[in-house]
Amino acid sequence: MSSLTPDPSVGASVPVPARHPRLDPLADRYAARTHGMKSSEIRALFSVVSRPEVVSLAGGMPAVTALPLDAVGSMIGELVSGMGAQTLQYGSGQGDPRLRERICDVMALEGITDASPSEVVVTVGSQQGPDLVTRVFVDPGDVILAEAPSYVGALGVFQAAQARVQHVLMDDDGLVPEALEDALIECRARGDKVKFLYTIPNFHNPAGITLSEERRGKVMEIADRYDLLVVEDNPYGLLGFDREPMRALRARESERVIYLGSFSKTFSPGLRVGWVLAPLAVREKLVLATEAQVLCPPSLTQYAVARYLDTQPWQQQIKTFIELYRERRDACLDSLAALMPPGTTWTRPDGGFYVWLKLPRGLDAKLMQPRAVSAHVAYVPGIGFYADGQGKEYMRLSYCYPEPDQIREGVRRLARVVEAELDLHSTFDGVDTGSFRTVGRSSDRPRTPEVAELAGPASTDQIGDQP
Repeated sequence: MSSLTPDPSVGASVPVPARHPRLDPLADRYAARTHGMKSSEIRALFSVVSRPEVVSLAGGMPAVTALPLDAVGSMIGELVSGMGAQTLQYGSGQGDPRLRERICDVMALEGITDASPSEVVVTVGSQQGPDLVTRVFVDPGDVILAEAPSYVGALGVFQAAQARVQHVLMDDDGLVPEALEDALIECRARGDKVKFLYTIPNFHNPAGITLSEERRGKVMEIADRYDLLVVEDNPYGLLGFDREPMRALRARESERVIYLGSFSKTFSPGLRVGWVLAPLAVREKLVLATEAQVLCPPSLTQYAVARYLDTQPWQQQIKTFIELYRERRDACLDSLAALMPPGTTWTRPDGGFYVWLKLPRGLDAKLMQPRAVSAHVAYVPGIGFYADGQGKEYMRLSYCYPEPDQIREGVRRLARVVEAELDLHSTFDGVDTGSFRTVGRSSDRPRTPEVAELAGPASTDQIGDQP
């Protein structure tokens, strides 16, 4: 269809094509907060990692096949047949009372012995936890402090709430207390409202590192001095390979720490059951936010988790998971040491699901991703774990889901891709690969590099823009 408009050059009307309809006719009606929404680097890979020929070192999917599936299936069937009137009905917005009691038993394993079921709010998976806390505390423009890198799901929540994320440096011992204090001083000088620190102290996602015992005390001392609220996200805390669970930050301070937990990593992610432990005044706000959002968490899955904790040897099952994940962690680290080209470094996790890998100088994990998928191996580019565009030279490798032989094959494929990228850069970009050869393979030196490079300004041996 055309319209007629005058053409001054010819003194007559000529047909002008009408504009095509917009792809999204409602685009100008969206709320401003939608501009902060973007797809997750992990979710974007789902269609790829489901292919049987692809070895996925991407998603942090627990090894649910290690569960006693027959016993779990019978347990759930008995729940429906014997308690269908309760399990298939609406429930409380705060969550099932029996489950909240058992959650307190679980948290006691990490030193939280003063928690009351009345302070617990059951959530739809752990992801709802940071969302509820953000809804309750954060206004547009507020600042949230978060480790660099940080969990991509939480960053998505913060960005959708129009919060400003300021990253805080980490190293091999976790969050750097001095960097945290510097960030607080900077924010005060700018007049920023810092609403809370979001931290993953145990077996960090994605960095795989753990906040040391000494630093836990220092972080809480800084929080007390600056009146800082701490949101402790701890889905992996019971999955340590070489030691008993570390004492939670919440065990040190009951009024300043909001604790987020989950059964996704220690039981089943498909049931979508997590929780928030918060002071009573905050708890009330969280329940109101839950009721406005989902009315109540699903009754059936809550009853299933409570019955599992009541009737199954769940602590022994966690030990089974630990042995399985330790074997897969070792397969990943040994393969990286044997196969990765010099100049590649990575963290050595002592629990959890993830290795954080830094590529040789000049390589970009996001740009390299299509080549890796073509080689039938998947990972998550590091850029998704920062709010400010950092992380192009990093990737997260997850060892929790594939079998050890698959992990070794995946690392072999990935190493070939990295070597091919190095060759391309050497040929076309003039990158001096000689420097890679002088430092020796990562297996010749400690395999827990200084993670302080993750968030710091660009050093002289890095290529690419850093904020």
